[in-house]
Amino acid sequence: MRAIIVSRFGGPEVMRIEEVADPVPGEGQLVVRLHAAGVNPVDAYIRSGQYAQQAHLPYTPGIDGAGVVESIGAGVRHRKVGDRVYIAWSLSGTYAEKVLCNQFQTHPLPKGISFGQGAAIGVPYGAAYRALFQKAHALPGENLLVHGASGGVGIAAVQLARAAGLRVIGSAGSDQGRELVLKVGAHAVIDHHQADHLAQTAELTCGAGLHVILEMLANVNLGDDLAALAQGGRVVVVGSRGRVEIDPRDAMGREAVIIGMTLFSASERELSSMHAAFAAGLENGTLAPVVSRELPLSEAAVAHREVLETSTLGKIVLTANQDATSKTG
Repeated sequence: MRAIIVSRFGGPEVMRIEEVADPVPGEGQLVVRLHAAGVNPVDAYIRSGQYAQQAHLPYTPGIDGAGVVESIGAGVRHRKVGDRVYIAWSLSGTYAEKVLCNQFQTHPLPKGISFGQGAAIGVPYGAAYRALFQKAHALPGENLLVHGASGGVGIAAVQLARAAGLRVIGSAGSDQGRELVLKVGAHAVIDHHQADHLAQTAELTCGAGLHVILEMLANVNLGDDLAALAQGGRVVVVGSRGRVEIDPRDAMGREAVIIGMTLFSASERELSSMHAAFAAGLENGTLAPVVSRELPLSEAAVAHREVLETSTLGKIVLTANQDATSKTG
């Protein structure tokens, strides 16, 4: 089979497509013939060697994917050959034609959800769910700002929050992005390229302020976020690309909380809880991942360059087998 191999840390060019041996499942394991692999910013950070949790070289990148179960090992009870599944974590990396997984790393992919959409679930929806409900403890009726809502995590957050009964404001930097944010369920949208865009949230919340902010670019926005919070408001830092200076007094008077998060720290119980929620949302239609671009596996380097661009809408996926990601049945 073919797989992307990283033998040294560096830029996107260090990824090479190579022929490698097919994986063989052991006890409690299965092999998925992959149709789509999700591309996340964290994949690029790990490849660069600058992420806190470094991979052991050589390795195959990729956390998310979707495909069909090809073979199973002894002791696998809840999956069978031919099942459509999405992958959230694996033993071998998802930038490959076949992926070795523990059974619990795979989840049923409902009919009507394409393989490409399946590859857009694990990290984006996992990060959004963890930020909203496991860290911010967001409640129905609260005012939420998804600060950077047109990317994979932002879209997931809008859909999850809307389904849970929050009032959702999203931000995006382009007309196309703002249209998308409204389409996926936000009650209102603002242009985060406008210098005073956070001031607009006061009117949109009838003066109540924001109870929760999911912040995708904390090094730019965190200081201003604090000033827009309601009493007892929470900012969850989902992403940051540098350092930031804030005024602690903006947090003191509001008794506001800044919360850091990483999906890597989620417990087995927390992961099980979020995937149960995803199953319900995918079945009832409240969750619908958005795939903006599909590229062949051989263009992984292109995908890594594009995924770090702030103009990227939705999710980028790599197609590992050409019986394409758009199939839903």
